[in-house]
Amino acid sequence: MFRLWARTFRDNHLMQDTCIEDGSDDTRTHKVFRALDEVCIQFDLSRPVWLEKNIAEFKRHRKVRFGQDNFIDDIDFDYLELQVIEED
Repeated sequence: MFRLWARTFRDNHLMQDTCIEDGSDDTRTHKVFRALDEVCIQFDLSRPVWLEKNIAEFKRHRKVRFGQDNFIDDIDFDYLELQVIEED
């Protein structure tokens, strides 16, 4: 089972969170992007842009933060954090 935890923070306070599960046999990358799409739907967000620093951070720590620089629209929180909490 693949599980991804998504959270938004403002002023170091948790605003909202969700956990997305994926039991498919797809690749890790596809699971991450599908989970991100689901998070964006649940939180009513535009999809963030992955910058090189985000990719490197995600590969290194299994966690990534998206701030205002990653979104085209204005966001009402400081950052969106994604963390892989379980992998097959």
